[in-house]
This record gives sequence, C-alpha cells and structure tokens, in this order.
Amino acid sequence: MVGLPQNTEFNRRIPKQKFYENLSVSPALKRVFVEQIKMIWWRNKIAATTVNLAVGENVTEIEVFEVCLSVPQIDEAVLRQIDKEVPYHILFLLEYGGKYQAWIAYKEAIDSKINAFKVGSYYHTDWMVESNLPLKLDGLSTDQVYENFVRQIAGEILTSGSGGTLKESVERDARRRELQKQIAVLQVKVRREKQLNKQVEMNMQLKQLKKKLEDV
Repeated sequence: MVGLPQNTEFNRRIPKQKFYENLSVSPALKRVFVEQIKMIWWRNKIAATTVNLAVGENVTEIEVFEVCLSVPQIDEAVLRQIDKEVPYHILFLLEYGGKYQAWIAYKEAIDSKINAFKVGSYYHTDWMVESNLPLKLDGLSTDQVYENFVRQIAGEILTSGSGGTLKESVERDARRRELQKQIAVLQVKVRREKQLNKQVEMNMQLKQLKKKLEDV
C-alpha cells in the first residue's frame, strides 16, 4: 500500500478479536472493536529484512495495518490497544468508503529486553484517497523512516517551533495541548463566574497561560 516496495508486502488478515480477547480489556472497549471495525489487514512490514534499510536503535520494524471501518470515525482507545499488543511500531491506514486516514502514535521503547513500549500522542491526516496520503518511505534506517512518517502525518503540528529531535517536538506538542486544555477550562469558569474580583483573578491566570502557550 501507499507505494511501498513489493518486498514489504505481507497482506495477512488479523482477527480483530485477537486484540480484545485479553481479560483486562473492558466490555466497553470490546464493544467499540465490534461496532467500529470490520476487519484488520497486516499489509506491510518495513524492516531491514524487507527493504534496504539499516536497523534502527529504537525502531526495529514498522508494521502497516489497514483497518477497515464500519463508521467514519474511530475511538483512539482501539488503536492504543492494538499498539499495546504489538511490540513494534505501527502505521495505521484507516479505510471507510474508499477514503483513507493515516494514523501513527509516538511510540517510545521503555524496556528493550521485554519489548515494552510507552504509547504517546496520536497524529492523523484528514480523509483522502490513498494516493494523496502524505507518506513517503524516507530515510536510511528504520528509525529515520518512522520519524519521517510521524512528521509527515503530523504536518505543521510538529514542524512548527524551534525544531529539535522528534521526541522534543512531541513533548513540545504535548505541553501545547495541555496548556490549550487548561485555557479552555479556565475560559468556561470565567464565563460562569459572577463575582468580579474572581473574574479578574482568573483573567490574570488566563493571560499567564496564553503567554506560556505563545512561548512553547
């Protein structure tokens, strides 16, 4: 898919229940798997064994999963559950009605000995035809290819700011998201507050948060 080399093609269907048969998965999440997903295909495997790349220090393989949806949206918890179950980095291609979205998480190894990962923020494209997805196999190692996939999908979200490593860009984006959330909550409180002195105090806090957001 998405113009990847033929050697990377895998094209194996994965039963979706594989990801929610674990006893720790809540009934609510199981229901989301059943209601939102038709089927899951393991389309490609990007690794030093399938394409001319060096093995990365942090990323050994990138799996490409096509997730065919029953509805035009997905609960992020579904992708997070799949990412937790698979000890490799995953590029998700969601399909609905012939259109596609590319999704990817910043997935960081926390213990290489047991293939343990921390799944961070997700980034995704808009819906579009497959050929228009902004994805290009770019880099000399699996680390570089993965980082470029994340930046290609995130777009300006990760390219704005002072640059730096992918991890630094993701952390900066996380701080930005948290500040935006705090600002939104405080704005609601200001509108509901009846006492003028408290409004003034909260508006000062709001000004400080907006300044921090500008500086991120």
